[in-house]
Amino acid sequence: MDFVEPFKDLKQIDEIKNYLKQNSERDYLLFVMGINTGMKISEMLGIKAGDVLCGNESIAFYQIPCEETVHKKEIYFNSKVRSALEHYIFNSGLTPNDYLFASLKTKNPISRQQAHRIIHDAIDHLGIKGKFGASSMRKTFGYHAYKKGVSISIIQEYYHHAAPSETYKYLGITKEEPTQTIIDVNL
Repeated sequence: MDFVEPFKDLKQIDEIKNYLKQNSERDYLLFVMGINTGMKISEMLGIKAGDVLCGNESIAFYQIPCEETVHKKEIYFNSKVRSALEHYIFNSGLTPNDYLFASLKTKNPISRQQAHRIIHDAIDHLGIKGKFGASSMRKTFGYHAYKKGVSISIIQEYYHHAAPSETYKYLGITKEEPTQTIIDVNL
């Protein structure tokens, strides 16, 4: 698999979101969820509407089912993800058993390759240069978390990397790249 990079430019992220929203609410949700949660694409594709709703509202924390470990990984859905979820689910008329990212033909989840095509088509249409794909969403989450002051050790743990150097490389962050840490407890 080719190395893909995170979306570092906030303007480009907004352009992608706008493009996807105009063309497909499902694809918009895929992108918003990917860049705001850092979930693996394989984790996202298996989610059903009933997994993320409690009554008429979306949940704030989603537990990823993990067979290989007793620890459940909880994913936080921020307000942008919850808003996109609620809008898509209720406007699309999804039932609790419907996959969020279902193929229009089969009603089964789209493939990883289709998710990659969705991202690639958007960046091609917008003329964004670089090597991007479905994994760029996960990397974008970590990159911007780091840029906003989240410790590399926390991001490393989130990605299950063995060493900080692995996380830096995964996110495309070099030692020369400046970062500004702002700790604002806003009490």
